[in-house]
Amino acid sequence: MSDENQIEIPPSFIALFVEPGRTRPSATRQAITGRYEFCEALATMLVERAQTLQWQLSITEAAVLEKLGAGLQGPDAPVPPAEGEWIIKRLAELLEWDRPAWKRD
Repeated sequence: MSDENQIEIPPSFIALFVEPGRTRPSATRQAITGRYEFCEALATMLVERAQTLQWQLSITEAAVLEKLGAGLQGPDAPVPPAEGEWIIKRLAELLEWDRPAWKRD
């Protein structure tokens, strides 16, 4: 069995690739796996940054997530908007913070 088949991609991430009115993703398993690995790694890397921001700026968890989320939006963002939202939700999960609400929820 290849490593790709051993990676369990959460349904919440696969849903990013399912167009409205469709039931199947618009991208290949390989493409979704690659994007998932990138987004998961980015969320994991942001854990320490989020904790540092909260401590340095003495701001709430929600404010930290909002600040980091803003950096994942816009034309210069390293990810599409839906992936940026997923990353922030995953970051909140990793930190055991309340999950932020987004327009898509």
